[in-house]
Amino acid sequence: MNFWDIPKGRMNPGELPFQAAKRELFEETGLAFNDALFEELGGFKYQRNKRLHLYKLRAPETLSSLSHLRCTSYFSHQTTGISTPEMDGFRWASRTDIRVLCPFPMAECLLSLAW
Repeated sequence: MNFWDIPKGRMNPGELPFQAAKRELFEETGLAFNDALFEELGGFKYQRNKRLHLYKLRAPETLSSLSHLRCTSYFSHQTTGISTPEMDGFRWASRTDIRVLCPFPMAECLLSLAW
């Protein structure tokens, strides 16, 4: 099943939610930003046994192109066992795009926010 997602993941031992969010963003996109560009949105129910702690990023205007983004984190594909990047494409998405691109639980969570 193909779908779009946002950079996210589990916190490492001793890691705070904001540290984890910035690390996941870097691992899954190669992007690193000044802390002042992030706005904490809080915790949200995502799936029955999962919660997301979300941050909104005010991306600089210089980030008009996403062609340089690279994912450096991998998982073992559940069917083939092949090491697969967590992210394999990048794009800007509007609120309208979210319902089509994201699986329902993620779309529902993202569309519940004001952005």
